[in-house]
Amino acid sequence: MKLEGEGQLLRIYIGEQDKFNGRPLYETIVLKARERGLAGATVLRGPMGFGAHSRLHTAKILRLSEDLPVLIEIVDKPEKIAAFIPELDAMMRDGLVTVENVRVIRYQGNPDKLS
Repeated sequence: MKLEGEGQLLRIYIGEQDKFNGRPLYETIVLKARERGLAGATVLRGPMGFGAHSRLHTAKILRLSEDLPVLIEIVDKPEKIAAFIPELDAMMRDGLVTVENVRVIRYQGNPDKLS
């Protein structure tokens, strides 16, 4: 797959303990994105953050949280991102979703490295 030019960045902010059908939500989102043929997804775990409920989540030793912030980033063509958002809505109860326009400089998969 090759992707260059105008694209969109979908960012999904959730908590590490968020679930969907008993499975971690971040895992469910990434697997659904893969199933739908999106270009790729990356999950980042944050050491500190807060959301809509203003509850502080931190990895500090004295305030150890088991619900650290998680950010999922997905970049693809605008039409593929738009088609994925309703599926995301069905999986999420809380969280923040943003979309921004990006310019993709280079994205090319190597078909020989498929696993």
